[in-house]
Amino acid sequence: MKARLLLVLCALCAALPAIAQDGPVLKEGQVDVNTLVDALTPKEPVRTRSLRILRDDVGTPAVAAGPAKAHLLITFETNSANLTQRARQSLDTVGQALASEKLSGARFAIEGHADPRGVAATNQKLSQLRAQSVRDYLVSKMQIDRSRLDVVGKGSQELMNKSNPEAPENRRVTIVNLSH
Repeated sequence: MKARLLLVLCALCAALPAIAQDGPVLKEGQVDVNTLVDALTPKEPVRTRSLRILRDDVGTPAVAAGPAKAHLLITFETNSANLTQRARQSLDTVGQALASEKLSGARFAIEGHADPRGVAATNQKLSQLRAQSVRDYLVSKMQIDRSRLDVVGKGSQELMNKSNPEAPENRRVTIVNLSH
């Protein structure tokens, strides 16, 4: 019984970094303030009593927890950085989350992502413009301080769905909490 429990715990622990690292892409209409605040709030280390994780690869550094982030499927007009009406509604919710008590003092990166269709340089520029469009909306319509929002265009460098490069989740905006 103990061996089986240890095996299950080890399997769960091995899966945690992969689960925590990326998480789901929130589609327009699925975004709510509480979900975003939870996703963007840095996680405290887990404390345990008398539970140790035994590793086969002693000497290999443990994988550090990544920054708190939320992947959002924000839609734009085709081949442009113009936000759709549904995107603006989702960004209203994002603005409310960023203004919440838990997140009001934090800085964030807004990362624009693109799928690999088209020329890489064009995708890079488009992802940058889309991230800027999101920042500009949050600043002008939601009164989020511009100095709290960095903009990064990722192009098609960080595909979320590598098996289907044209998948919608590869055309996304990721908001990353830069505060420690």
